[in-house]
Amino acid sequence: MYLRESRRRNKDGTVVSYLQLAHNERHPVTGSPVARVIHNFGRADRVDRPGLARLVASISRFLEPGQAVAAAAAGEVEVLDSRRMGGAWVLGRRWERLEIGRAIQAVAAGRRLDGAAAERVIFALVTQRALEPASKLAATRWVAERVFIEGCPGFSDDQAYRAMDFLLGALDEIASEIFYSVAHLLNLDVDIVFVDTTSAYWEMEVAAELAEAADRDGGEEDDSLPAEEAARCFGHSRDHRDDLPQVVIAMAVTRDGIPVRCWTFPGNTADQKIIRRVKDDLGGWNLRRLVWVADRGFASAANRAYLARGGGHYIHAEKLRSTNSEAAAALARQGRYHTVAGNLRVKQAWVPPRAEGVRAERFVICHNPEQAERDRLVRGRLIAHLEGLIGGSDAWTTGKRDELAGSLRDKPGLRRLLRRTKTGLLRIDKAAIKREAILDGKWLLRTNDETLTPDDLAAAYKQLIAVERGWRDMKGALRLRPVFHYREDRIRAHVQLCWLALLLIRVIETAASDTWRNLRHELDRMHMVTLATTEGRVAQRSVATPGQQAILHALDLPEPPKFLDFTTGTETAH
Repeated sequence: MYLRESRRRNKDGTVVSYLQLAHNERHPVTGSPVARVIHNFGRADRVDRPGLARLVASISRFLEPGQAVAAAAAGEVEVLDSRRMGGAWVLGRRWERLEIGRAIQAVAAGRRLDGAAAERVIFALVTQRALEPASKLAATRWVAERVFIEGCPGFSDDQAYRAMDFLLGALDEIASEIFYSVAHLLNLDVDIVFVDTTSAYWEMEVAAELAEAADRDGGEEDDSLPAEEAARCFGHSRDHRDDLPQVVIAMAVTRDGIPVRCWTFPGNTADQKIIRRVKDDLGGWNLRRLVWVADRGFASAANRAYLARGGGHYIHAEKLRSTNSEAAAALARQGRYHTVAGNLRVKQAWVPPRAEGVRAERFVICHNPEQAERDRLVRGRLIAHLEGLIGGSDAWTTGKRDELAGSLRDKPGLRRLLRRTKTGLLRIDKAAIKREAILDGKWLLRTNDETLTPDDLAAAYKQLIAVERGWRDMKGALRLRPVFHYREDRIRAHVQLCWLALLLIRVIETAASDTWRNLRHELDRMHMVTLATTEGRVAQRSVATPGQQAILHALDLPEPPKFLDFTTGTETAH
């Protein structure tokens, strides 16, 4: 029994097709098979197709799943391709909602390139960073063979580099457009901006032979700004690899944890000069009010004066040890703590007291009792370890005691607790232990903003954890390093791709209340499968799992279309 199509010619010469359910029987005389019509469905162009679907469904109930598929495809079904699509599809929807693609195409409109094509390549490179980071050359095969990205079946490595060059050349315009659209659409609080730096190194021993930024060795009073470039130079490494050339990267993050901009500088650029460049760049965005929150590396009188220009505000951490006279006076000031959010206690101090009629510096001392207990336990272990090192040292030669003291030069935690007597003997420094105990669980903030309460200041500084987590994700999940580029411009473009990927990830994590690692693992289970039959070819999405449905619901996204048209390269004839 089968469905057949018969054709008849009308009087006017037109050919009309009819659908019939037929069954072959042998002719009683000739023995040849003859079709016997069981049912006429009528003209093919007017047939009740929903009725046919119901008939097929009712028949399929009596077949095994494999038999049903084979029967529907005339016995020939081939899987041509299978690609991951869930992660890329979610990133694409967020890319659209934040209008990043629109911003890139708007900036490209005045340049001699295909803005839509460049935008798709940039998005593909950003998606690769977020899902499966690798080199740009590997990205060309990844997009062509392993993942489904709408509007981007593939591209060459030359196209990838041209898109990166465009991104870097128009970075100021693109970053500004992205910031305004993201701040508006997410209703971000951009009054407080957190700034921090890190470094990325190369597994090589030779620094880049590029011109260094002018006046890089100037003193604190030098107001010259370093050019934003990415020369590989030797400098202080945040990754404890001072033996390798590096670049320094700065990032500005809102109090919501959203990274709004990244900068790249030569590897030996000091933090004190970087912050000036960052302030001047963000100052061009005409923000209503900015309070800069920075770590101890930025704390200097020259930096504070620079940030205060034009009515600017800052919150800086101060060193607790070997600090300046104002900070030392603030720590010594008597006063009562009051508890703020969680287990944090704060008290405020002015140095000198405001009543003296001179300009005073505002400080806030923060104290975490739980951290204080941890500091006490760590110090106890250090003391026990140090006692074991110096045990019996009175009987050593002077040279051997000098050798031990010298070995602790790079271990400040132990070195602070060790003293030498007038005769050169090694002892635990009980006075140092007492001084250290006073600092347990504390940190000190300095600010020129008189509108923020001590609670606001403490909570704002604690948000620097968001910046530190951003660096961990950049170097871990997004694999900021190893860097596969050696040209200065390509290095900077690579950093900007990582920044865009981190921006999308942070927005998705905030909305879904989960880590990107967990979200990516679940979304990667969604595949787009391309099937070919004798009747044609179709690309179908796998059924969304409960976990994927929960993620889409949290992100306020519909499920992807069940059927999508896309090609995988060379067409296969069937």
